[in-house]
Amino acid sequence: MGSVLTHAVVSVDGYIADASDDIGPLFDWYYNGDTPLRSKQGFGSKVSRVSAEYTQPMWDDIGTTVIGRHLFDITNGWEATPPAGEHVVVVSRRPRPEGWHPEASHYHFIDDVAAAIAKAKDLAGDRTVAVSAGDVAGQAMALGLVDEVAMDVVPVVFGSGKRYFGSLDSQCLLEDPHVVIRGDRVLHLRYLVRR
Repeated sequence: MGSVLTHAVVSVDGYIADASDDIGPLFDWYYNGDTPLRSKQGFGSKVSRVSAEYTQPMWDDIGTTVIGRHLFDITNGWEATPPAGEHVVVVSRRPRPEGWHPEASHYHFIDDVAAAIAKAKDLAGDRTVAVSAGDVAGQAMALGLVDEVAMDVVPVVFGSGKRYFGSLDSQCLLEDPHVVIRGDRVLHLRYLVRR
């Protein structure tokens, strides 16, 4: 089976959005270069060459994405087209919204983080399971279900907002970063979780 990786764009002080879910300049690096990124949504990102060489293979290796209900709600589930991977597992005590994209059989709603990760791994096969940052990533980390942490660190300080690991209140050790890539207005970092 593939590995489980948390991933998000993050401020230097560890926030993925402000308290109102505004991402401010966090995604500016997706549009400041001349090298296109391919995504299923086709949102027209053009990044620096070095960021494309790092990001595209990571996106291409994602088989399943695990997200929380809050992200599902604010993006409307990306209108049934996930940015990467073939499947999305939504951690939620509420079922799929009635009438929401009935053709989207690749979206699964599960009310437990451990069960959601297990389902995602089954669906992803040998490919990567990407867990979106926030409360679900923090819960997965606390349960010891995360193998690797990927952060695209943008040079901005938010001061407060939505934390990368949500409300995680326990300490987790990471290895030294095995990927450190300087892009244009972004630093790509990857850490294995210490076992």
